[in-house]
Amino acid sequence: MNDLFDRLRELLLDAGYTIDGVRERLGEVAATALSREETVPALRATRDGDPLGTLIRLWWLGVPVDAPEGLPVAELAAAGLVTSDGGRVVSTVHLQPWETGGYVVSDRKVRPGDPALRPDHVVGAGGASANLAQLVTRRPVERALDLGTGCGVQVLHLAGRAREIVATDVNPRALELARIGWALSGIRDVDAREGSLFEPVAGERFDLVVSNPPFVISPAGRFTYRESGFEADGFCRDLVRQAPRFLAPGGTCQLLANWLHVRGEDWRDRVGGWLTGTGCDGWVVQRDVQDPAEYVELWLRDAAEQGTARYRELYDGWLGWLESMDVTGIGFGWITLHDSGTLDPVVRVEELGQRVELPVGGYVDEVLGSIAAAHRLPGAELPGVRLALAEGVLEERVGPPGAEDPSRITLRQTRGLRRTARVGTVEAALAGVCDGDYPLGPLLAAIAELTGEDADDLLAKAPEAIRPLVAEGFFHISTG
Repeated sequence: MNDLFDRLRELLLDAGYTIDGVRERLGEVAATALSREETVPALRATRDGDPLGTLIRLWWLGVPVDAPEGLPVAELAAAGLVTSDGGRVVSTVHLQPWETGGYVVSDRKVRPGDPALRPDHVVGAGGASANLAQLVTRRPVERALDLGTGCGVQVLHLAGRAREIVATDVNPRALELARIGWALSGIRDVDAREGSLFEPVAGERFDLVVSNPPFVISPAGRFTYRESGFEADGFCRDLVRQAPRFLAPGGTCQLLANWLHVRGEDWRDRVGGWLTGTGCDGWVVQRDVQDPAEYVELWLRDAAEQGTARYRELYDGWLGWLESMDVTGIGFGWITLHDSGTLDPVVRVEELGQRVELPVGGYVDEVLGSIAAAHRLPGAELPGVRLALAEGVLEERVGPPGAEDPSRITLRQTRGLRRTARVGTVEAALAGVCDGDYPLGPLLAAIAELTGEDADDLLAKAPEAIRPLVAEGFFHISTG
């Protein structure tokens, strides 16, 4: 079977069926429309019958085509990937090139008017898959676990960084299609196991656990690719609470999640509570929040149920279920756990709505390090600490023209998470002089002399003022 996929991969590459090749062949208008699941411009752009256009029609758009030269139709039909329709070839799967240079195989995309999804539908690579891949640390590891692998996207990204990869899923059809995608991508020796949550890896530990889980919060688990059947957001809660038992010392778990916003409850307390008691440092980021109606509409569209006879019934039932729990919104975001080995773990919960520098995985270890360093920075030792301003931090001052003092001073990151922090004149002065060469105590004494403030008072207030700026990456603690 691997020989078949090796030959198919060679045919795809020879025709230019790659991310760049498809974009160039379709052109900007058709490619952009296709990202919105509008196929008409792409069908028009591929009607000439050239090899690449034919492959796009076959594998991506799902329309019957005359078999391209060299396509092993009989073998692909035996493998269940194509069928014949009046002498023409029709794909039974969606096969798309991925940004790693590999390929992803899933069930065909469901569009309005298509038959209803099968319960074990295997969804293809999308925005959530890409977001998780951008978040995951780039640090090389020995053992990695892709929990809930689906069509296997995360394995394509882990293959170059992990010596051993285990991938699990509750859906056997997902594992079947993922194996085909890995074979087409030239990835061998992935240990694929069937089962829910951590059941398939009981007693094992990993340096890295990643998961794009079935996080959709719904009254019934109708589709295994997105819904777990757990009550409310309980699946993500249990995933977070169980993960530390499967992390090797120094290991990291990174996952996507949804969580409820409940009337009278701070969502930060809800999600932060999931991490409390895990023994791990934690970082929770809310990237978006939707009201209940928006959320229900999103996932009904996802299953192409708009316009169907059951749409209003499903919408009403789902919305009523959320209302019964006093849900005011649903948050989308990231959760990262790090087994730092400390007896004093720290959990940071925050909201980041701004655009961030990608990939976050390129600097996520630094983010976790900054959060931990700020939390464990003893106040008594602060005068001897050497701080350095992070690269790319700018200062903005706002005030009436000609005024002696600004009404607002802001530090702004131009790199990484691109946070902003409103600061006072002392913190701004520190930002101007902290280069890692001098301890904080003498610098604060000099600033006190310039500003006319009491040096002891500044030093006493320093921990409260400095810790947040270290935690958010404006300052780094210099070890040189």
